[in-house]
Amino acid sequence: MPFLLLAELYTDTDGRAKFRDIKTDLSEGSPAARLSPLAQSSGHQFRMSPVGFKSNFHCTTTPQWLIVLQGAMEIGLQDGSSRIFKAGQSFYSNDTLPPGAEFDAQLHGHWSRQVGDEPLVTMFVRA
Repeated sequence: MPFLLLAELYTDTDGRAKFRDIKTDLSEGSPAARLSPLAQSSGHQFRMSPVGFKSNFHCTTTPQWLIVLQGAMEIGLQDGSSRIFKAGQSFYSNDTLPPGAEFDAQLHGHWSRQVGDEPLVTMFVRA
């Protein structure tokens, strides 16, 4: 069965945000246009971040798909690694604060920033 590998930003058992690939089966549609099963969502939002935008470390409050519509976005992790997502790319943002934990900017979450010379436009689709 055809599938896609999609990025997920998640909270590991050590409380740190990490990336992993998740397999999404394309079990529906036709041979000419394979589709994943329809997933429920609770709404969507658009965001425009100007050139120079950079956030502090934070956790995702509500799991959501983030889709880059224009520009490029870098996501940085506590271990010093980062990934850049360009227009047309997406990831599942699911690095929520572990249950019962109090946010620690030296341990939890990720930062994000706009990359390049054009504003960053994203769409968030809540799971």
